[in-house]
Amino acid sequence: MGHLVSRCCLVWPLIMGVLSFIVIRAYGEDWREDRNIGDSNLDGTFRMEQIKARILLRSRISPSPAPSFTPTILPRSRVYHVTVYGADPTGKIDSTDAIMRAISDAFQAPDEDRVLMAGITDLGGAQVHLDGGIYKISRPLRMPASGGGNLMIHGGSLRASDDFPKDRHLIELWPFSSTKMDTANYIPMQEAVSAFSSSYEDIKLKDLMLDCSLRGGGILVINSLRTTIDNCYITRFTSDGIRVQGGHETYIRNSFLGQYITSGRHPNEKNFKGVAINLMGNDNAVTDVVIFSAEVGVLVSGQANVLTGVHCYNKATGWGGTGIYLRLPGLTQTRIVNCYMDYTGIVAEDPVQLHISGTFFLGDAFVTLKSVNGIARGVSIVDNMFAGGDKGTPIVKLDGSFTDIDQVEVDRNDVKGMVLKSTVARGSIEGNKTMWAIDFSRVLLFPNLIKYVQYTLQATASFPNHALRNSSMNRVVIESDVPVTATVHVYVQQTMGSIG
Repeated sequence: MGHLVSRCCLVWPLIMGVLSFIVIRAYGEDWREDRNIGDSNLDGTFRMEQIKARILLRSRISPSPAPSFTPTILPRSRVYHVTVYGADPTGKIDSTDAIMRAISDAFQAPDEDRVLMAGITDLGGAQVHLDGGIYKISRPLRMPASGGGNLMIHGGSLRASDDFPKDRHLIELWPFSSTKMDTANYIPMQEAVSAFSSSYEDIKLKDLMLDCSLRGGGILVINSLRTTIDNCYITRFTSDGIRVQGGHETYIRNSFLGQYITSGRHPNEKNFKGVAINLMGNDNAVTDVVIFSAEVGVLVSGQANVLTGVHCYNKATGWGGTGIYLRLPGLTQTRIVNCYMDYTGIVAEDPVQLHISGTFFLGDAFVTLKSVNGIARGVSIVDNMFAGGDKGTPIVKLDGSFTDIDQVEVDRNDVKGMVLKSTVARGSIEGNKTMWAIDFSRVLLFPNLIKYVQYTLQATASFPNHALRNSSMNRVVIESDVPVTATVHVYVQQTMGSIG
């Protein structure tokens, strides 16, 4: 029995060896065809896997089937390229219809249940891409009356055709239910807000060049919320480069505007017309913007706006130009900070709550307070720089008389080559006398107005009785009861903060 087991143990390996030889013999030729010629060091595991695969294939035995995979079909992109719609990027053919089709498709909401403000559908960040082309348009690109928000139009140039309507703008956020305000007649913003309802929110106009071809304006934004106009170059407009009417929080930044393309000293400067930026709404911001030609750089007739880093050399004051015009008599509520008024100034009608600071006025540029009803309240013109050509130009001028004056501060301005004007003044006089008089009329802004006087009489030997005798016509008179050698220091203010 033991011998039988031993023989079986010897026979079994022999049988397995023969079978292995048969397998290798049967399939070896196929395997050698798969080898790289000259490669004698193939991994043994790899060889056995190849043999196994062929045995399974010859035996029609398939490996376990792989799990089935159904590809996910993604929704189409929400970037709408105008060239796909047939727009001509060379500007030779009118592309108005093609671009409007792209805009119309972009305003088709992917999910109508998603809204921003009530009634304004969230368009999901859709983009109308101009593909870096120059497109001729013959009528305004007007956003659909259905409204919407969270959309961007960007990346190209628009040029008005020769028959573009002169009273319209290249791009218009203007729902059919709204009416354009009359620019000539001021409408209080409270009435404007109640008169219109918003149709657009978070519309972004970016990286655009708009050539109005001296036919109308660039961008019109009516009663929209949180509109952004960024990195745009707008030129050859005859009405407004950008007009914002009603609504809230239109942000204009990093942009360049001019009726004619120039870097200054244009031969036709005295004939510049139009308004570069017309703000007829409230809560807007203009930041880091250059206005290089227009009769008026920024016209403001809405409250609570802020202008920062604006460089105006649109039309010199000597030619009748105005850098910033505040047409809000009685309720200005405007801040002008860190701007550059280059040979053109600022005009404010009946200013109430106006702040101007950190601004550089070059070339005899100045601030004009223009009386409509004689009101000036809560005005701060401080910490600015004024540079002129020694022509006797005051840094602040009054146009008309003011009778209602309160909390007006003009002070701490750095002046070179112009006449300093202030609502605060200091002066000293010395001598041996009984009366000391200091005239502040050359410095003080308002005529015949001193509401506060503080003085010190510094005598050398005696202690005389003394008193303030007069402060009319902006002239302060101090009198002592006996002659005395003394120095008198006087400080005056034209307005004081109201108490009670």
